[in-house]
Amino acid sequence: MVRVPSAVIAAGGLVGGYGVARWTRQRPLGGVVLAVAGAAAARQWQQQAGGKAAGALTATYVAAFAGSHPLAKRVGAWPSVFGVAGAVALASWAVADRRG
Repeated sequence: MVRVPSAVIAAGGLVGGYGVARWTRQRPLGGVVLAVAGAAAARQWQQQAGGKAAGALTATYVAAFAGSHPLAKRVGAWPSVFGVAGAVALASWAVADRRG
């Protein structure tokens, strides 16, 4: 079975969560997508890089979600989401995926 890189899962969770929330007009549904992807990425981070790295990357994921809101007021919603998703993907790759 092919393993999807955790960077893709994390970025997909941020982009997908926002997209689902926006298109369905159901913010909790977007939150479910965000949480499921975050949990899947965290599990891979734990397996690939250990507990401390997984904790740091999970905190980065949550901070990116929170930080996308004020950033969106400056640059727009989609650019904000893509920007934070890219930052989380880069961090995930550097800390966990690059090792595998």
